[in-house]
Amino acid sequence: MVFFSYPPTRKQLAVTVGVFATGVSLIAVGIHLSFANIGPQQARTKARSDFVKARLRKFLDD
Repeated sequence: MVFFSYPPTRKQLAVTVGVFATGVSLIAVGIHLSFANIGPQQARTKARSDFVKARLRKFLDD
């Protein structure tokens, strides 16, 4: 099935490649930032979990 009846121009191909490259780079930056910040996020989650456990133990033991 043919969607276009004419081939794209050089300018259209350049714009398509540029938009694709921009999208890939944004996704790569997002992945990098996600992995770069995972350590502090895990530390905060563990600290919050430990705090809640300690409070529950204190509340239930009294």
